[in-house]
Amino acid sequence: MAPAGSDRNEAFPRDETANGREENVGLKRGLTARHIRFMALGSAIGTGLFMGSSESIQAAGPAVLLAYIIGGAAVFMVMRALGELVVRHPVSGSFGQYASRYIHPFAGFLVGWTFAFEMVLVAVFDATAIGVYMGFWFPDVPRWIWVLAVVFFIAAINMLGVKVFGELEFWFALIKIAAIIVLIVAGVAIIIVGFGIADHDQMGPQALFDHGGFFPNGLWGLLSSFTIVMFAFGGVEIIGVTAGEAQNPKQVIPAAINSVPVRILLFYVLTLGVIMCILPWNQITSEISPFVAIFDSVGFTAAAAILQVVLITAALSAMNADIFGAGRMLHGLAEQGQAPRSFARTSSNGVPVMTVVTMIIALLAGVVLNYLYPDQALFLLGALATFATVLVWLIILASHIRMKKVIAEEARLPSEFPVPLWPMGSWITLTFIVFIVVMVGVVPGSRPALWVGLLWVVALWLCYLAFVRGQGRRPIDLTDRTEPINSGK
Repeated sequence: MAPAGSDRNEAFPRDETANGREENVGLKRGLTARHIRFMALGSAIGTGLFMGSSESIQAAGPAVLLAYIIGGAAVFMVMRALGELVVRHPVSGSFGQYASRYIHPFAGFLVGWTFAFEMVLVAVFDATAIGVYMGFWFPDVPRWIWVLAVVFFIAAINMLGVKVFGELEFWFALIKIAAIIVLIVAGVAIIIVGFGIADHDQMGPQALFDHGGFFPNGLWGLLSSFTIVMFAFGGVEIIGVTAGEAQNPKQVIPAAINSVPVRILLFYVLTLGVIMCILPWNQITSEISPFVAIFDSVGFTAAAAILQVVLITAALSAMNADIFGAGRMLHGLAEQGQAPRSFARTSSNGVPVMTVVTMIIALLAGVVLNYLYPDQALFLLGALATFATVLVWLIILASHIRMKKVIAEEARLPSEFPVPLWPMGSWITLTFIVFIVVMVGVVPGSRPALWVGLLWVVALWLCYLAFVRGQGRRPIDLTDRTEPINSGK
């Protein structure tokens, strides 16, 4: 436990456990609250909003707004559960190590490798989307060439020190957030003023009800949209992975968690609401981003071209955060003996080089996928990533519920950042996430992703039995860094 009077910006300079084993070995605490907050936005506000929202709108119509509200509330509860775990144990392995400590070592192995798998899938999805965006200007250039170029660009960024990475991610995320705000303001102005645009009298909130009603595809449309909606939120859990490199994680991570879900909910619901007030939902197709379509529909072609640049920046931002998160998770797995020891080694500027190299090699497989299956790649990657995302969230919630039981049994200090509505809120959220897994299997288009996901779990179980030995088979020993609620105040 850190002394009450210690320097809060270097809260855990040595990061040692009670038995002397060091945590976060080789990593540097160079991420500020600003970096972490925008990094989470960078991962969660990306292609899922700018491109994937077309699919969810087609599935549910205007009712998709309700799906984003419900999904956003569930994500907030998952993040608060993760936040309570992180504040008690601020380690780079994050929920991988929490699952190992509070559930079973295999649970940590499963969630750690699944998160890395999820991040690679989402990164390939984003790289594929960039190839689609570049087709706006270069329709004759094969998509895989753009994907390859993006992979090497992201590799270069992730080899830099964490502070440089955090600063680049901040500016990447800031560009797309500013673009969303501009779009909202411009959209509201178009609805109110009209600017002489044809069919202006049909624009406005009534457009949400004029084309088949608010639930044009019924309750089933709403339920089936969740498989796409939850993918859009995937990646926000990267906040937990930054714990090993955050300056004063007890302050910056709770602040980031409290702000990000609300902002995501605001951006998704308000932005898509404005878009559907201008452009009827049944005219939004997956062939073009709804953000571009809205300006095309009112004749602002120059704005549509500029927005393509923003879309590319958004995808780069998300890829950047995803590869960072996957690399740090593999670093944490190596610390607990569940990944090759080389993954735990870092460069002089604190970068776990081997994990980044491994992630880049995995991304190159995405280049091959885009070369072989250019038309099917985007949807399949999204469905697989949804399964991986909800599996990670399930294990985070289960780890948190188990930790609360241990806290009560061992009479530990009360949490400094407790989850709200405990225990009912946590159990309702867990039930909802299980429902999402069921829906992935029920919806015909995403059903293959469930089977592939289940095969992934079986494959990891076999790998665990075959390759994990010694320390990796034992629950990890985590130092409880909880302090009395009023200490130091």
